[in-house]
Amino acid sequence: MPDKHSRQPAKDWKDRLGIVYSTNPDFTYDKGRDAEQDTLPPQQQNLIVTLDRKQRKGKSVTLIKGFTGKENDLNELSKKLKSKFGAGGSAKDGEIIIQGDFVQKIIEYLVAEKYKVKKSGG
Repeated sequence: MPDKHSRQPAKDWKDRLGIVYSTNPDFTYDKGRDAEQDTLPPQQQNLIVTLDRKQRKGKSVTLIKGFTGKENDLNELSKKLKSKFGAGGSAKDGEIIIQGDFVQKIIEYLVAEKYKVKKSGG
């Protein structure tokens, strides 16, 4: 039986944000880990490609939004696009950022890969 004065691990406080104290001796913190959603096949993905300059010091980036699936698959698609167009970028939260104005080229590439793609904005 754990000692009632035992301390939780030092890094555990970040997982407990929002819960101050519980009087229930059987209480455990729900860390809220969401299960990753399975990656949809390209034909079922609804991607939106747009050009963005906001909060980027006037530099253009191509945003690909709407990816549904695992983070690894998002990173893999991002890696393919960055390699194909010789540009930098990143991927997180279902969004891919490619540095530069590659909207039309990316749309053509994704359509060739059987993705459902829409252009957003100008």
